[in-house]
Amino acid sequence: MAALVSATASFAEGGMTAAEFEAYVTGKTLYFGESGRDYGIEEYLENRRVRWSFLDGNCKDGFWYEEGGLICFVYEDRPDPQCWTFIKDTNGLRAIFDGDPQQTTLYEARQNDEPMLCYGPEVGV
Repeated sequence: MAALVSATASFAEGGMTAAEFEAYVTGKTLYFGESGRDYGIEEYLENRRVRWSFLDGNCKDGFWYEEGGLICFVYEDRPDPQCWTFIKDTNGLRAIFDGDPQQTTLYEARQNDEPMLCYGPEVGV
């Protein structure tokens, strides 16, 4: 029941469908912010694959899918899905984290079509 309420709420707010989200993001690299600060960057590849970084050069590969009106992400280091409502407005995308009492909201700060820079695993001596 909670999933139904959440999905209904996301569509009521104008949440994007999987097809709308895919058409908007595929082939792009989006930079996200939160409360006026840089938050992270995500590269959207073909076949719903993604690459995420908290802007530290460490990248995590994953994929996304739609479930119950939400866009959910699974990354190589975190098998539990991270689900969001994406809303497109005149400033780009807003992403509201599902099930978060704090209502974490990210916004699209900028975009380009350049691949991300990933430095690989940390190496020691």
